[in-house]
Amino acid sequence: MAAGALAEGTLQAKLAALHAERVRSWSADDLADNIGQRQRLAARFRPGQTLQPGQAITPFSLTDTAGGLLHLANLVANGPAVLVFFRFAGCPACNIAIPHYRDTLAPVLASLGVPLVAVSPQVPERLRDIHTRHALPFAVASDLDNVVARRLGILFSYDEKAREASRRKGQFIGDVTGTATWELPMPAAIVLDQHCRLRFIDASPDWLVRTESGPIIQAVRQALDHPDPA
Repeated sequence: MAAGALAEGTLQAKLAALHAERVRSWSADDLADNIGQRQRLAARFRPGQTLQPGQAITPFSLTDTAGGLLHLANLVANGPAVLVFFRFAGCPACNIAIPHYRDTLAPVLASLGVPLVAVSPQVPERLRDIHTRHALPFAVASDLDNVVARRLGILFSYDEKAREASRRKGQFIGDVTGTATWELPMPAAIVLDQHCRLRFIDASPDWLVRTESGPIIQAVRQALDHPDPA
């Protein structure tokens, strides 16, 4: 869909504007590398590869930017919880998506008493920047070793073409994240209920396509209204 056809103020419209600016300002080679990697990831992705709604996830802990642990059991102790997965603190698209969730998702969840956590594999000390820069009222936490992303089936690794492109620029994503690997999570939003069951998952292999707040809020309301679905 063309950027002009997107509803003003939506997350997707903001990300489309980012892409349009890159088309205007990036070199042809850099733009081709970026588009090519996203297209290859999208071509390989199969929705069935992710954990499916109704399935439970085994207990896990995340490490917040202060070094504390966020345990799954505590997050869902009083009802559903929402996790939004992003790539890393310096990712331009993430710096559009996360503040968008701050403004459009976090206030609704807070009014419902539902915790929201933004999750990245980046080491905790490097995630502090995105937390403070956007004055986020919710937790930002590290999924160390991509444990949760792997369980959810949303993990990907740079293919050889993408690695070659990164090497030409003198970049290694493992240095940026502090993980020493080529792995990143796909941008994703999940809703977990108090039984640690997945009630909603939306993952995009293309990091310029991300979940709007509306479907997340709808899934949360359904989980609150029907805590024990058949």
